[in-house]
Amino acid sequence: MRVTIASEGNNVSGHFGHCEGFKVYDIKGKKIINESLVENPGHKPGFLPQFLNDLGVEIIIAGGMGERAQQLFNKNNIDVIVGACGECGEVIKRFLDGTLVSSGSVCREHEHEGDCGE
Repeated sequence: MRVTIASEGNNVSGHFGHCEGFKVYDIKGKKIINESLVENPGHKPGFLPQFLNDLGVEIIIAGGMGERAQQLFNKNNIDVIVGACGECGEVIKRFLDGTLVSSGSVCREHEHEGDCGE
């Protein structure tokens, strides 16, 4: 399984489309077998869901994401977990142990000021 976290440095980004990059985790069972960072190639409507699908991503974790983006990820067979915050390493551990739950929140503004994940 391949899971990615939209990131700003080592932390979950408040909004996936404006993140610095994507921490990509290859997972087998409950263990991380590989970790890499893919730079965000840019926020263009509809582009990132296909880009991440082409990388084999099955799940994206982010602080916030708009409704249309969530729909596009789902169309690309990528499950969405939103409302995550904190350090990426801790968030992926919560995902692996089953305690990371999507808030289901939808960003409605593009002036995030760090509050999309709340």
